[in-house]
Amino acid sequence: MNDAELAAELAEAAGRILLDVRQNSGLSGKALGKAGDEIANLYLVDALRTQRSEDGLLSEESKDTAARLEKSRVWIIDPVDGTREYGEERSDWAVHVGLAIDGAASIGAVALPGLDGGIVLRSDQPASLPEALGPPRLVVSRTRPAKEAVAVCAALGGELIEMGSAGAKAMAVVRGEADIYLHSGGQYEWDNCAPVAVAAAYGLHCSRINGCALFYNQPDTYLPDVLICRPEWAQRVLGLVRHLPPGL
Repeated sequence: MNDAELAAELAEAAGRILLDVRQNSGLSGKALGKAGDEIANLYLVDALRTQRSEDGLLSEESKDTAARLEKSRVWIIDPVDGTREYGEERSDWAVHVGLAIDGAASIGAVALPGLDGGIVLRSDQPASLPEALGPPRLVVSRTRPAKEAVAVCAALGGELIEMGSAGAKAMAVVRGEADIYLHSGGQYEWDNCAPVAVAAAYGLHCSRINGCALFYNQPDTYLPDVLICRPEWAQRVLGLVRHLPPGL
């Protein structure tokens, strides 16, 4: 099984586990989110340590060590991206399984188990982007939309779409439900490694909001901002961000 197949298989299986926990545990809210995180993380970490024992590993739900910094191949996972949405029994949460090679988000799978039937978007099976119609749609956090995204949306005459997890938002652009995902409120490598790998494979623009490249497997895993968008919008969005007032 190659890396892309493994990423997709693990993301899908973790999604099934999470749905089972949500249906049968009797838990809800934060308790459900915590249980889901722990159980899915145990499954993913054990599988990766068994099947890719020579690679490094970084998970949101496991204690980080410096050992991964010596590796050129590092799996970066988020067992439940959107723990709040998962605990609230919403559909806009995701499972991220990404592989960074020499600092680049190279392979990824993002499962969206909460959608009807569940889907997995993967970097090795990209499809053509749907045709964009009308004003740009910007997907933002349902609880704390980035000020930069709100300002860019107004400048473009666009529409804001509120959604939960980072993976769900990024995949909304991949799936043609949105055109731009601009986030500046703080993320970590596990929040966007797998989504960036998938989005880039689909031909989307992926960068920091200042236009710089995204790098992974860094000593500091904080990766505060990301832009994933249709390529035709990239330069205009980056230009607008560059000229926003300081401290917006």
